[in-house]
Amino acid sequence: MAVYESRNPSSAPSELFDVAIVGGGVSGAALFYALARYASVPRLALFEKYDRPGLVNSDPHNNSQTLHVGDIETNYSVEKVRQVYPAAMMVKRYTDTLSPDRRSSIIAPVEKMVLAVGEQEVQILKDRAAALEAIFPELRGLDGAAIAAVEPEVMRGRREEAVFALSNPGYAVNYGELARSFIEEAARGTSHTQTFFGTEITRVEAIDGGYRLSTKGGSYEARVVVFDTDAYSLHFAKQLGLGREFSLIPIAGSFYFTPQKLNGKVYRVQDPRMPFAAVHGDPELTEDGVTRWGPTARFYPVLEARKISSMGRFFSASGFGRLATWLSFGSILLEPVRFWYLIKNFFYDLPLVGTLLLLPQLRKVVPTLRWSEVARAQGYGGMRLQRVDVRTRELLLGEGKIVGENIIFNMSPSPGASVCLYNAMRDAETIAEFLPEIRFDKVHLLRDLYGPGRLPANDVSLPESYAS
Repeated sequence: MAVYESRNPSSAPSELFDVAIVGGGVSGAALFYALARYASVPRLALFEKYDRPGLVNSDPHNNSQTLHVGDIETNYSVEKVRQVYPAAMMVKRYTDTLSPDRRSSIIAPVEKMVLAVGEQEVQILKDRAAALEAIFPELRGLDGAAIAAVEPEVMRGRREEAVFALSNPGYAVNYGELARSFIEEAARGTSHTQTFFGTEITRVEAIDGGYRLSTKGGSYEARVVVFDTDAYSLHFAKQLGLGREFSLIPIAGSFYFTPQKLNGKVYRVQDPRMPFAAVHGDPELTEDGVTRWGPTARFYPVLEARKISSMGRFFSASGFGRLATWLSFGSILLEPVRFWYLIKNFFYDLPLVGTLLLLPQLRKVVPTLRWSEVARAQGYGGMRLQRVDVRTRELLLGEGKIVGENIIFNMSPSPGASVCLYNAMRDAETIAEFLPEIRFDKVHLLRDLYGPGRLPANDVSLPESYAS
């Protein structure tokens, strides 16, 4: 069977798998690869509702195409950076094993910069630089003249104000192509894997010895199931009565194009109270000669970008029938900084006037940008659904995971894609605990992904060390 061939479930209604992965984005594909290559799973399946992998959040149109390692992400604590960096670099080590042509379709070197503007931001960044130098030996602190040498448009026309930047070599990643590569490599030379594209799972039910996965045309059974379907994972968890303590705040991102103004990625110092990155500029992997700006953020009640049909599942997953959900949303969204942030971002999306209102944010990076140069990137922008604990009314940042009896539900907002192989390794370990007869060779995986002599001094998959 071709790797992306769709299969009609009615042709094999009683098929039983040892492990079934639902979701063919980069996270599900990474787990499929890890289990196919490094674990003794006799019958392994991956289900994806679209006809190809990596078409939702992993699609390059729907994310910032960045390998997040913590060097320019000022919302990461230094301790989190120490965890994220080796976890994210597993992606780079994986692409080093591919042919040059395949590697170049997935990953590209790019200079990354985080820019501080104003005395307060400059001091924050200088203090941070001292803590990061031991982690990133190539990290450079840049004053105005040095910034101009790397990114001339960042300093051109800038008024007299304090500026400082940290610059570090990094990578841009097409996560859709990375997902496809994982699946291709998993299927190469193996006979125990099956892929089902164009096969949408609509319901999960517990049965004796495992779970039944239902589709419109039939059903499958599996002893262990892993949902790597981002926000949809909570929808499926609630079908089993799990995750009732969680809701979702739906944030849709939008992007904008200008003529190429930057040589690399330029981020801003981020407000630590916000779960969304400050507006930044990136080279665009899918279009030549442009810089992509964003994301802006707006409240939009769907689970999937540009798919209004997912609104029903959003309300199902979010639990709006409970007073605790409404109280949690009010507590979180009416906090003054977040409230005014969302109001401003609502206006950014308005035709014509929106780009005029957004322009001051873009000019903090490139002062000479003109309104006529900014255009909405049509068809770009994904969903980043932020989890809420309705018991404590807290906004939960980073990775979400619900583990039940022989079942895992992953919700992985950024940097979930960057640490997809790390998270796959952790899930593979959990699956081996679910099914003791399955052997997972983590030492072999680490040796391959870190290279000779690069095995980590400490176990990077400790349960308390969550990298996303």
